[in-house]
Amino acid sequence: MPRKFIKRFMPNHDVIKRQKALKIFGNVLYNPNLWCLNRRSASGAFAVGLFMAFMPLPSQMIMAAGAAIMCSVNLPLAVALVWISNPVTMPLLFYFAYKVGALLMNTPPQPFHFELSWEYLATQMNTIGPPFLVGCLVCGIAAAILGYFGIRGLWRYSVVRSWQQRRISK
Repeated sequence: MPRKFIKRFMPNHDVIKRQKALKIFGNVLYNPNLWCLNRRSASGAFAVGLFMAFMPLPSQMIMAAGAAIMCSVNLPLAVALVWISNPVTMPLLFYFAYKVGALLMNTPPQPFHFELSWEYLATQMNTIGPPFLVGCLVCGIAAAILGYFGIRGLWRYSVVRSWQQRRISK
């Protein structure tokens, strides 16, 4: 069941191979392990994608692709999961990450106001930057662990359930 469900939403690997941003990886994209979908590759892709979704970088998809290639997990799934932090959800995720970082660093949360200037950004990165980055790292690691073991458990449950249904129908 997880395999069929995930495959329904995965993009075609030929389309991904033609992406200009992924040309930096060269012929590595032709590794068949990056395109197969099994319990190991799906759970690893969830860990990579969810971790990278919490990283406050403009190149999350490229970094997720690089990590998926290094870990030899499903590339399309890892890249697609980065979009959990899309322009709609990103403020909520990053605010939550900041709150977690402030709690862990035992610093009082700063009031939020926004100005579009370099001076404002430099000032804010000195005050809210460290708790924000710590929170992003902690939330990324927690999401990766939960995603990895959650998918492995769901996959195993689905396989055991299908075995039981086959045994009953015989």
